[in-house]
Parts: sequence; C-alpha cells; structure tokens
Amino acid sequence: MRSLFGYGVTTKEIAKEGGWHIFDDNFKEISFDEYGNKLLPSSLFEPKKSKLEITSPGIPPSHSLIQKAKNLISELDYYYNKNTFQIWISGTNGKTTTTQMTHYLLEDSEIGGNIGIPLGRLNPEKKWVIEVSSFQLYYTKTAKPNIFALLPIKEDHISWHGSFEEYKKAKLSPLNRMTQRDVAILPYEFKDYPTKAYKILYKSEEDFVKQFNFKKEFEVPFLLDEMIAKTIYYILNFKEKSLKEFQIDPHKLEEIRDYKDRLWVNDSKATNKDASINALKRYKDKKIHLIIGGVTKGQNFFELFKELKKLDVTLYIIGKETKEFEELAKRFEIEYKITNTLKNTITKIDKNLKINEIALLSPACASFDMFKNYKQRGEEFKKLVKELK
Repeated sequence: MRSLFGYGVTTKEIAKEGGWHIFDDNFKEISFDEYGNKLLPSSLFEPKKSKLEITSPGIPPSHSLIQKAKNLISELDYYYNKNTFQIWISGTNGKTTTTQMTHYLLEDSEIGGNIGIPLGRLNPEKKWVIEVSSFQLYYTKTAKPNIFALLPIKEDHISWHGSFEEYKKAKLSPLNRMTQRDVAILPYEFKDYPTKAYKILYKSEEDFVKQFNFKKEFEVPFLLDEMIAKTIYYILNFKEKSLKEFQIDPHKLEEIRDYKDRLWVNDSKATNKDASINALKRYKDKKIHLIIGGVTKGQNFFELFKELKKLDVTLYIIGKETKEFEELAKRFEIEYKITNTLKNTITKIDKNLKINEIALLSPACASFDMFKNYKQRGEEFKKLVKELK
C-alpha cells in the first residue's frame, strides 16, 4: 500500500490520484473520501505493509507515524522532475515576498510550495519558483533546486525541530545534493559550507548593489527580498528587471490611518522575533506602541528585548503566554501592559497614541492561541482600528 500522513493542503492534492491509505489523528474510524482513498486513524498504520509514505510537512518528527515510517519522502521528492527547472527560496523571514517577487519577474514561471499552492498543481513545462519551509526540507531526501536562495537563518520553530542547530541543518540541506551546474545565493556565514553549487555570498543588501549595480526600489526589510529576486532573474537573463509595480502582501508592515490620521501598522506576519526586530528598525526614530505575544514556539526573546531597550517603546502583551514577556520587560525596564486581547489592546493604545507615534502589531509569535492564523489576526487588527471613533 501507499500511505499519506495527515489530510491537509499538500496531501489532499496527492490524494486526487486515488489508491492511497491516508492516516490522520482526526480520523476516529475507517472511511473513504471522494477519490476512493481509505481514511484511517493514525494508530492503524502498519509500516510493514506500506511501500511509500508522504507526510504533511507540519507533522513533527516526534509523531508516531513518522517514527514508524520506513519509506518516508516529502512532496518535493514525490514531484521531483530533472527536466523541470526549480528555484527554491528559504530562510526565516522574507521568503514569501522573495518567492512572489521572483515569480513576478519570471513570466514563464509557476509559483507554489509553502506559499499555499501544492506542487501537484504546477506545470512541469515551466520554471518552478517554490517557497520551501524547514519542515518540507527536513523530510526531503532526493530532490534539489537548480537555484537555491537562502535568506538569513534566525531562531524559529525550535519546538518542532528540537534545537536551532537542527532547524539550521534542515535549511541548509539542499546544498548537500546540488551540483556544479547549480547556483546557491547564501548569507556570508555559510561561505565554507560544503557544496558543489556555485555560491553567491552576501552580508547585506549592499553587496548585491555593488556586485550587480541594481537599483533600490523597496525599503528595509523588503530590500533584501528585492535584491535576491533580482539576482535570480539576472542569473537567468543577464540583466535587471524592475519591481516598481510589485505589491507587497497584506499583513507585512501594512500601514493604515485611523480617524485621527494616526499611523497603525499591521505586521501580523511577524511570527518570530527576527521579523519583529526588522519591523522595529523601520520605525526606530519614533515612539512605538508595540503589540507582542502569542504562541512562542520555543524561541528565546532575549535578543528582541535588547533591541527594544534601545527604543522609545511601550509594550502591550497579548495571548495566553504572557509570563515570559512580562519577566523580560521587568528585567530590561521596558514599560509594559498586559492587555490579553487585541480589542482591549487597541482600546488602550487609542487613549495613549499621539499623532507622530506608531502603533505596531508585530507579535514575534504564532497566532494559534487566539486566532486561526496570522491573516485572521491581521484582519481583526485592521477591523478594530477602522471601528475606532
């Protein structure tokens, strides 16, 4: 038999082929889906009967299905085709924007992967621009990109991987399979990482400007995304193409004005500390009312609070895991309020926010304690700001 683990976006696309046994913790009894696949509780998986297993990338290595599997591969492995030119983009922050920018520049490309589009929907005759997560890479055994662009790696998903070293190892793993004909765009710290791929190294955005003489069309933190996307295009076309008309997705430093023309910033996509540090850099010269908190994912927030100490900031702590943020705020002597809910937070900020100050939702945490995802958190933030009178 062939097995799928989990019944999410990735595996549902593969399931359309039919002929799969699908195991999921949410299945309480045996049933069948519309494609004739057998749906079974996870406890019924028998590894000796399974010739192939593909997992939903979100299922952690500690899960019993993963522990039992003998022939486990990823979606990237399953759809790997040497004749399809693949561009993989990864890193901790900015990978979605970089992927979208690259797809925008390459008119003959398809976009997919962790961005929410399964690989099974992509046309193998076109170039694939794929956002790859550390979860996907952890399970990938054979597939490789022709061009691999890696944004800086910062601490994230520690609770899933077990340690920062394991997270980093997953992010770098495509380099192990790349050949002399492939290109890797990497942070300078990985200059000595063993790989056959040709390396283009960078310490900052300015390295791309100096090497390729690119024009800057975006501000930090989107400037690095722009430079990497333009570099990928340059590798393939030996010229620069403008991104001036490219639109950044909502929930990434999305600026909105309230009834008093005060600035509120929706950065709900900032689900780790490094994303929040990047957001703070943009507004470092202003008084900031920062909304922080949610599911911490095992992160160490010491570095974030070192940055906050340099700024004129008041913290508004939301979510169910407030203790760690409260202790750090006291330790670094940063003014804070525990406001728990977004609605309560925005009411409090409304009373304190002056015209030349910034109200910033950049939580540094996942949203699953209170919201379905970061998008719902961001939409709720915007709705509450618009309702202010």
